[in-house]
Amino acid sequence: MLKTLTQGPNAVLFDLDGTLLDTARDLGNALNHVLTQCDLAMVKYDQYRNIASDGAKGLLELGFAEKLKDYNFSILRQELLDYYQKNICVDTCYFEGIETLLKELDTLNIPWGIVTNKPEFLTLELVSFFPQLRDCQVVISGDSLAERKPHPLPLLEAEKRLKLANPNTWYLGDAERDIQAANAANMTSVAALYGYIDKSINVDSWQANIKIENPTDILAYL
Repeated sequence: MLKTLTQGPNAVLFDLDGTLLDTARDLGNALNHVLTQCDLAMVKYDQYRNIASDGAKGLLELGFAEKLKDYNFSILRQELLDYYQKNICVDTCYFEGIETLLKELDTLNIPWGIVTNKPEFLTLELVSFFPQLRDCQVVISGDSLAERKPHPLPLLEAEKRLKLANPNTWYLGDAERDIQAANAANMTSVAALYGYIDKSINVDSWQANIKIENPTDILAYL
């Protein structure tokens, strides 16, 4: 059942890849590096863009397809992560409207943070390139806790660390697991339609409380 929206948020949590930052090109470059090392054809941007939120596993499954079984997955994953870490912020940038939204949250003294399935060592390194993100009040990564999204624990822990008297937390994400986690945590779930969502996906089936085409759409609720 969808929540009834009676007021705007007093805290906002964000997914990272595909919601705050457009990381697809750097992730795709890491995949193509591994493919090249294996003498396999590279993958084009329009093929890997909507897989970018699925991490190394999703990228390797896309690039190698049925040939993946012929390789040591752990070695491929490590090669991809090593290359990505060394080239983590070459083409990565904010999604249009994110900087405006974060600035307004700060102006209104609404705390905000990041909850991502990205490994902590990559999350913290990537965030360090963006001064505005370094000001967030909490960061929970995919390996910070015993569970990761779609489990609600990371969102609940982030909310706990914000020390809100009467939490009304909203969570923005571009994947079904984000909406599942937010709904399970009894937070207002916001589907970021501008993110890495394939056109064939029925987003309505996610049961998000709100769907936005641009991050600044949230401003109307503040």
